[in-house]
Amino acid sequence: MADLRVAAEVKDLTRIERIGAHSHIRGLGLDDALEARAVSQGLVGQTSARKAAGVITAMIKEGKIAGRGVLLAGQPGTGKTAIAMGIAKSLGAETPFAMIAASEIFSMEMSKTEALTQAFRKAIGVKIKEETELIEGEVVEIEIDRPASGAVAKTGKLTMKTTEMETIYDLGVKMIEAIQREKVTAGDVIAIDKASGKVTKLGRSFARSRDYDAMGPATKFVQCPEGELQKRREVVHVVSLHEIDVINSRQQGFLALFAGDTGEIRPEVREQIDGKVAEWREEGKAEIVPGVLFIDEVHMLDMECFSFLNRALESDMAPILVVATNRGITTIRGTNYRAPHGIPIDLLDRLLIINTQPYGEKEIRKILDIRTEEEDVEVTDDAKDLLTKIGVETSLRYAIQLIGAASLVAQKRKAAAVDVEDVSKAYTLFLDVQRSVQYLQEYAQEYMYNEVEAVEDGQAGEEDAADMQQ
Repeated sequence: MADLRVAAEVKDLTRIERIGAHSHIRGLGLDDALEARAVSQGLVGQTSARKAAGVITAMIKEGKIAGRGVLLAGQPGTGKTAIAMGIAKSLGAETPFAMIAASEIFSMEMSKTEALTQAFRKAIGVKIKEETELIEGEVVEIEIDRPASGAVAKTGKLTMKTTEMETIYDLGVKMIEAIQREKVTAGDVIAIDKASGKVTKLGRSFARSRDYDAMGPATKFVQCPEGELQKRREVVHVVSLHEIDVINSRQQGFLALFAGDTGEIRPEVREQIDGKVAEWREEGKAEIVPGVLFIDEVHMLDMECFSFLNRALESDMAPILVVATNRGITTIRGTNYRAPHGIPIDLLDRLLIINTQPYGEKEIRKILDIRTEEEDVEVTDDAKDLLTKIGVETSLRYAIQLIGAASLVAQKRKAAAVDVEDVSKAYTLFLDVQRSVQYLQEYAQEYMYNEVEAVEDGQAGEEDAADMQQ
């Protein structure tokens, strides 16, 4: 394990397109997926928070935020997760982004600190540079000898050319399988990695663009390569430290990444990996790419986890820590002490705090326009006005949830678009928080274990409803 199997197996990781790099997209629900798309289209509102996030992004790119983190604090539904995703997208595709919910670490079959350590190392990338020999050219002809017995083809010949030369290569069984897997035909421009035997189809030659083939719109045409067929090229792979940990802690190598729960990884393995990565950095073979670790609902962490974060932020190879919470002054989990956002003061001192504000009427209308378009629901302007009014008086999320319900109501009456009557029908069928609290107060005696006494005064009832909603 002294050489770290990642050096040999990093080529295999490229086949799965950097498993850990885009974990912020994998496993998201509809709401998060639409939110992620809204990031790419442009966020609505939160001008101050977005400006602050822009400053943070610039500091990250210049490496001036080491040892600190960012806290996104605001009411539910004010776009905290969307801003964190926006920061990750602004840093580029190669920047690792790990996203976890704080409550996740309590459900894993490992210690809390191990779960946080793995999350930290998922957000730290290692850019490994190596020189590799490639055979790059246009396929002139492929001849594969198929035995009469019907067995698998054993031998074959591949004729490739550039603008200056043409060569015939003998093919073995593995190369024949790789070429057939990529569906390579005459006229394709391909690249073959001599070390791993990986075949990559670069496109179709311009010389074959006039052939009357059934080609789809995704067909890419490229020029026939120049110079010699065999070339040396520097290839860059980006893998996360956690991927290297898993590869070196399991017998099955990189296939362990697909096994799901990786279990606890011994500290000795991590120390050896850190030492080897430091050696590669000195030799110029690798460089560290600090990413972003986003912890949602950070108030769910307990005192031990907060102490670990305090120490982890001081590490030399610490990612940018972005945490989010919607709590006010509340009890720190695992203690009897109260603190702002449920986070200890010593950790809050290390965080740059960005506040998100509630959305105004115009912003809610714009968000609803985007949401109806994404859900492919036709809504009349009057119905959108009503939804906007509901969003202002109740909450944005409640108004968004009514879109789908109103759409089904409209389908039932065979209407082409959602109208005011459909929104009104959905509004009467599904209660918002305030009306639910009011209902509970009116029928308090009918429920078991009710701790709120019935209030006759309407104003007091409204105040209690507001408090309960908070």
